[in-house]
This record gives sequence, C-alpha cells and structure tokens, in this order.
Amino acid sequence: MTRLAQWFVALLWLAAGVQEVRAAEIVLETPMSPPAWALLERELLKANAIACQEFFQRYFDDRGYLECVERWGGDDGPDDAIENLQDWPLLHALGGPDVVRDMVHKAWEGHLRQFTAAKTKEVEFARDGMYYREFPVMMDWLHNGEGLCVFNVMGLSAPHAPKFSERTRRFADFYVPADDNPLNHTATANYDQKLKLIRSMFNGSRGPLLRKATALDWAGDPIEIEGRFKPGHGERTFAEMLKHFEEYTDTLGDHPQNMLATSLAFNAFAATHEDKYKNWLLEYVNAWCDRATANNGILPSNIGRDGKIGGDANGKWYGGTYGWGFTVTDPVTGKKAHRNTVRLSLIGFGNALLLSGNQKYVDVWRKQIDAVSANAKEIDGKKQFPHMYGDQGWYDFQSEPWQPGLLEIAYWSMRDDDLGRVANNPWIAYLNGRAPTYAESALRADLNRIRLHVAAMRQDTTTPDTRLSDDPMKFNPCSVDSLVHLVLGGISPGKNGSPLHARLRYFDPHQRRPGLPADVAALVDRLTGDEVRVTLVNVHQTESRAVLVQAGAYGEHQIESLTLDGQTRPINDRRVAVHLPPGCGGTLTLRTKRYQNIVRFD
Repeated sequence: MTRLAQWFVALLWLAAGVQEVRAAEIVLETPMSPPAWALLERELLKANAIACQEFFQRYFDDRGYLECVERWGGDDGPDDAIENLQDWPLLHALGGPDVVRDMVHKAWEGHLRQFTAAKTKEVEFARDGMYYREFPVMMDWLHNGEGLCVFNVMGLSAPHAPKFSERTRRFADFYVPADDNPLNHTATANYDQKLKLIRSMFNGSRGPLLRKATALDWAGDPIEIEGRFKPGHGERTFAEMLKHFEEYTDTLGDHPQNMLATSLAFNAFAATHEDKYKNWLLEYVNAWCDRATANNGILPSNIGRDGKIGGDANGKWYGGTYGWGFTVTDPVTGKKAHRNTVRLSLIGFGNALLLSGNQKYVDVWRKQIDAVSANAKEIDGKKQFPHMYGDQGWYDFQSEPWQPGLLEIAYWSMRDDDLGRVANNPWIAYLNGRAPTYAESALRADLNRIRLHVAAMRQDTTTPDTRLSDDPMKFNPCSVDSLVHLVLGGISPGKNGSPLHARLRYFDPHQRRPGLPADVAALVDRLTGDEVRVTLVNVHQTESRAVLVQAGAYGEHQIESLTLDGQTRPINDRRVAVHLPPGCGGTLTLRTKRYQNIVRFD
C-alpha cells in the first residue's frame, strides 16, 4: 500500500466515524474499466428496488397491511401474506437502498398486527387470533417456514432493528425449554425434552395440536370461491378445499419437517450467543441423525409421542401426513399426488453445520440419497428410481433419482464426489471455468424476470375483496439469485425459512450498513474448500469507495491469508477492509478455513 493510499484509507475510516479499524486493510490501485458484469450488478440492484416499491404500493396499505381477504389455512393464510416479500431483506443486505429495508419492516409489523386481529369462526385454535405473541398459533412447518422466510434473514439486513433480538428469543423459546423461561410451559408442550421430539406436526405459540387434524383445520373457515377467488391449488368450491385436505389427518408425533423450527434457535443464538439455543438445536438435529441411522440411513417420517419410529402411524416408519407414503387424490384433477416433505428437513442439517462445522450433518443427507437410490430397478429396460415408500414397498419410480439437496451438500462439503453430482449446474460449471458467459447471462435473466413480473402485476385485476393472501406472490419482482451466487458465492435460502449460506458478505463502513457500497461490484468466480477468488471494482470514476469483506454470511469462516498480484499476506481475521480509488479494482484470492467462528449478526 502506498503512503497516499494509506492516507486515503485513514481519511475514509475517519469520515465513517470509525475509531479503530480491526480488519486488515488493502488497496486495489489498478485502473479497471467497468466490466459488463459490474454494470449489470449495479443495474440489477437498482431495478429490483424500483420494482419492489411499485409492488409494495400496489398491494400494501399505509399500515403495512396486505390488502386481501384475511384467512387461515394451508391454501392461503398469514404465512403467504409476508411470503410475498421473499428475498427482500437479502436485496437490502446485498446493497439495495434503505427504502427496501423500510418496506420490509413496515410489512412485517403490519402483518403481525393484521393477523393477530384476524380471527377464525370455525377453526378452534385460531378463534382468538391467527397469531399469538406475534407467532402462528399452531400450523405445520411447511407453512410456518414459508411465513418466516422474511424474518429469518432480516438479521442480515437490520440486526439492530427494534424488537428483533427480543423476537428471536421469544420465537425460539416456544421450543427451547429452560427453567428461567417464562414461556417454558409452551416450549415443554411443543418439545419433549426427554424423548427429544416435537409432539405434533401442528405446533406454534399455543403449543401442539394433540389430536388428529381435520380438513377444516387445514382449509380454514368456509369461503365463497366460484366467481370470486382463484385458489392456488385450483379448487372451485369450499367443498373441494376440504376435499383437498381430507387425508391430511395423521399429524400426531414428530416429522422431519419440524426441523425447520431450528432456524428460530439459529437466529436466537446468532443474536444473543446464549448457549441454550445452540445446545437445543444440536440436540434436536442429533436425535434425527440417530433416527436415520436406526432406519437404514433414511429419515423416518413419523416418530410417535412415545419416541418410537412410526409410533403415531401404526408402527410405519413411512407413515403420517407428508410422509414417505403420503399419496393423496387431488380433488381438482382426480389424479394421485405424491406429497412427501421429508426434503424440507435439509434446512435443519444446514443449521447444525453452521453452528458446529461438523460434516456429519452433510453425511446424513448424502447417505439418505444413496439409500433411496439403492432401491432402483429396471422397468421396461430402463433404470428407474423410487421416490416414495408405502405398504407395498418402494413406488413412484422415475427416471431421475430422489436427490433433493444435491447442490446444498456439494456446497457444504466441497467434496469432489458431491460436486461431481452437480457438475452440470450452470453456476457450478461457471465456478469450474466451463461456463464463461454465465455471470452476464444470469444477471440479465434476473433483470428480465423483474420486467416480466412487473408487467404481469400491472395486468392484475384483483381487488382487496377478491384477493387471497398468496395471489400477489407470483408477481413478487425481487430477483436476487444471480447476486447471491455471484456476489456472495452463496446459495439462495429459498422460501422455507433457511438462513443464508454464503462464502462472503460485504459491509459499507461509510454508511454503516450491510451490503456493497454504492458503485462497488463484486464477482466470485472460483470456490474450493479452502479458497475464494473475488474481483472487486469501483465503477465510479471520480470518487473512492471502501468495503469490508467478511468470510461467511454470519462471519462463520476465517480468512487465513490474501493473495493479490502474486503476493500473499496473512490476515487471520473474519474480515478484510478494501479501499477502492476511483475506477480501480482487483482480484483477491482469499484462503479460508470454513466454520471456524461463532455465527453472529452485524
């Protein structure tokens, strides 16, 4: 670093009000004409923000309420209301403007008030409000997870927002027993600490549903449909809505999808570093690891309230709603529908990996995929793979193996054999140098998606009294998948409430906020188990910029050293500060140790 560059850095930190710079500092002094990918990234951040503002003005009122008919249920409900803003906190955390953060907070607070006030007439457990203590009264975690997809990444955008830390504790405390917990009665009701299980598929702030669920519990109160609404599953009458859920009754006992509740404990630990949250998360996920081992490597889809595999499903390891054998009849089409949601439990294993760094949680999922695929057989001269298991054994044979989570396990392990299974994934091919045009094409695709969603939204003819809570979802313009891949070297959290898994993250020291500073772009073009290669560039031609580069979304990784222009220097920190003079940039190779640090929001 030249003496002039050192002066620039010191002046920048002083302007930002930073008394002490704890991260190592470097300067990228090489002039760099703005690459096309950099300009596309900046345009994508801008276009997302503009489109999201139009979406918000179209569907939310001044209170932050979604303008819709408020209902409880698995078709549409409180979870869908806030899911309409999926990925918006990520947009802000990537560097989108603060107006995005403000809209998220307004909608989050608004929907909490809206659905606390909203009450059912016939569904007994929601008659006093669909939310209690700002959380769903009781519902399955396919839907709870969707309803938390915004909250569970809000800590990356605004960890110091009012009530955020308090809420992470309260929500986790619905499941984490502790003697000093004022909500201990709810946690104890939901979670059997002795048997290490959640007692029912329906659970929440009012505890578990300790009876079989009914179609009404799932469908919500009766509602006029024909000529007024277009439910997402295509039902034409309320009778068909009930028919849709008539076989969804075997909800007693634990199910792997309950592991989505561990995201609550992850958030609470990242916000507070109270060991009880980490300990509970690992205890519960470890219990499921043991159950998979005891069941020939496959997660059973029912653990009875007695702690036995299949204990609430007539002894069948594959039983229960959303289980391995859960095949129902679609009342709209009359066809059989296979609805096994064991795949959702992958999020729990990812949470345990983030907190422990233990690759055994990846091993469990890999072994399960292999165990299912081992039952392949030849049908009509072609190898076919099962996706379901019932009284008749394995069924629903398809040409492709059952292998959800292949990208996640490859990303988490970085093992050659896991990466080989996803070698044809365009992003993985790009990281391996086999798809040189991927970055620009992916960014352009997200820009195109924004345009198409806004155009469709402008053609939407629904009004608040003919709109269900999930109707606007298909118009949500927020498109950040390419940015998560290319800027963060990460994988999308999706819609089920997963935390963010990423190799890098950025902060603006001048504005004291998360995300890339104005005019800065970043491109991760290589990932290995112990290295990240990233190019940083300041596209502003007359003003300097600075950025803090962090290893891991939650600082969970450690930067050992940094190589720039063939010279390597030690770092030994989770962050490095980078100064970018006007129109300059450079490529850094960061040697890292993954999962070395305690997760934290910043």
